[in-house]
Amino acid sequence: MSWFSDFLTTISAKKPRPDGKPALSVRERVSALRNLPAFLRLIWETSPGLTLGNASLRLVRAALPLAMLYVGQLLLDAVVQLSRLPAAERTLTPVLGLLTLEFGLAILSDGLGRAVALLDSLLGDLFANRSSVRLMEHAAELDLDQFEDSTFYDKLERARRQTLSRTVLMAQVLSQAQDVITMLFLAVGLAAFNPWLLLLLLVAVIPAFLGESHFNERSYSLVHGWTPERRELDYLRQTGASDETAKEVKIFGLSGFLIDRFRLLSDEFYQKNKRLVIRRAGWGAFFAAVGAAGYYAAYVYIITQAVGGRISIGQLTFLAGSFARMRGLLEGILSRFSTVAEGALYLQDFFDFFHLQPRIRRDDSRPVRPFPRPIQQGFTFDNVGFKYRNAEKWAVRNLSFTLQAGEKLALVGENGAGKTTLVKLLSRLYDPTEGRILLDGHDLRDYDPAELRQEIGVIFQDFVRFQLSAGQNLAVGRIEQKDNQPRIEQAAAQSLADSVVRKLPEGYNQIIGRRFAKGVDLSGGEWQKIALGRAYMRDAQLLILDEPTAALDARAEYEVFQRFKDLTQGKTAVLISHRFSTVRMADRILVIENGQFVEIGSHEELLARGGRYAELFQLQAAGYR
Repeated sequence: MSWFSDFLTTISAKKPRPDGKPALSVRERVSALRNLPAFLRLIWETSPGLTLGNASLRLVRAALPLAMLYVGQLLLDAVVQLSRLPAAERTLTPVLGLLTLEFGLAILSDGLGRAVALLDSLLGDLFANRSSVRLMEHAAELDLDQFEDSTFYDKLERARRQTLSRTVLMAQVLSQAQDVITMLFLAVGLAAFNPWLLLLLLVAVIPAFLGESHFNERSYSLVHGWTPERRELDYLRQTGASDETAKEVKIFGLSGFLIDRFRLLSDEFYQKNKRLVIRRAGWGAFFAAVGAAGYYAAYVYIITQAVGGRISIGQLTFLAGSFARMRGLLEGILSRFSTVAEGALYLQDFFDFFHLQPRIRRDDSRPVRPFPRPIQQGFTFDNVGFKYRNAEKWAVRNLSFTLQAGEKLALVGENGAGKTTLVKLLSRLYDPTEGRILLDGHDLRDYDPAELRQEIGVIFQDFVRFQLSAGQNLAVGRIEQKDNQPRIEQAAAQSLADSVVRKLPEGYNQIIGRRFAKGVDLSGGEWQKIALGRAYMRDAQLLILDEPTAALDARAEYEVFQRFKDLTQGKTAVLISHRFSTVRMADRILVIENGQFVEIGSHEELLARGGRYAELFQLQAAGYR
């Protein structure tokens, strides 16, 4: 009876869950239903018309079982009464009338069932679509560093998984309400005959409900506690069979390593789940037998009442049918209650994600400054420091310099020096941990982040290769101009991406990437030209290029930067590159080492100074001698 003691512990106390958190008691599982009003409100907001229609049809259908049982009682009593009359006095008219009524009710019930299923499907699809849109909209508002936090990513993953499964919960909640109404109708008939039958019904069914509740909680705990491992399983499954990783998996012989890791995790989860489902099946069978015993005890009592002449045959059928239907409904309600309660627990994951708020946002409590057009003075870093969440080491520290309006500034430093972090601070994807960044003498926080980013064009080294058409990939730089074909073609010409597009079978309408049918993949250099086109499509006051030519050959790089100098006239630009032939084109060069300011000046000034820049330049130049 190890389960039974475990079961009692769950009710009276809190038992550790596999994820280390305390188990939810029965009371807490019931309290999880507090999420349902907000959930139902979301359903109503999705489509008031479909929701109202669904509820109305279910209400009518909820009354039909009682009506059909009652008509059945009248029909049987009419037949018995008719059989006792002399043959000459017998007429089938009343019987046929009742039979026709019962047939009509059966047709109506079936029609209503199909109508409800149709509305469930339509409403469920709309709700899933609306929830997915809300999730994407909210994710777009959150800060970049939140996406880089594993705890946040677990919440995002659970919320994403819940988006589609919530449509099932919607149907379950509505069905639960319908069955409760039906059971209330039937309970009135049983209570009028003998209220003790209702008590017997509860005694027979409630133990099964408590058992299901216990095992649902254990199942939730197992799944919740395994969120990181399941995410790793998904990653291993994709990595082990993906066109993006196939080359290196084969070259390095990684398939055995990936398969062994997948097998280890999946087998561990299988064993944990196996123990749970075996225990659940065993105790489920026991409680089913208890329920059946209760049902047949009530059935015997009703039969004895009929044999004793205290009720008619029609009443016997009505009461037996009502009890059987109520037993089935109550079992379904209690079982579904466990499922709904479990869904409500998962629903908490869904709502928790929407409770997350970005820290980088427009502050409505203080006046927002209009973004300067054009920028007059530039950006000033005033003793800026930044540390990533949960990191001990500072990414950048004590940074003080000015990026003047219209200036071309190059950032130089070894990998991990903090160059990309500086760019993200400049575009306010992060806020400084200490210090401040000024724009034309005012704190960057005084400007609307959305308006600020509209004036900044950034192409990161790890730019996204969107599986879209070539034209749409270019239009990403200013997506509201996606239908402005002349502007797209101009941006392509400026970045040399037009030479790439000319080779595509369908030109700007060609899907690039291999994820979809008829998609054409590009080389690294070709993708980089497309990404550069986004920067020119942006036409922003500040242009930031993070290693923009890393995949280009020498000739293409030379052509790109000749155009870059011309196209950024009058604009402020920041360039990150390891190639000194590129950075020497900048007005000034900022050298960063270990996240800290080292020196700043023009190419000639830094060489004359003989500092860190001169040392790095000589090291690279020696490779060409």
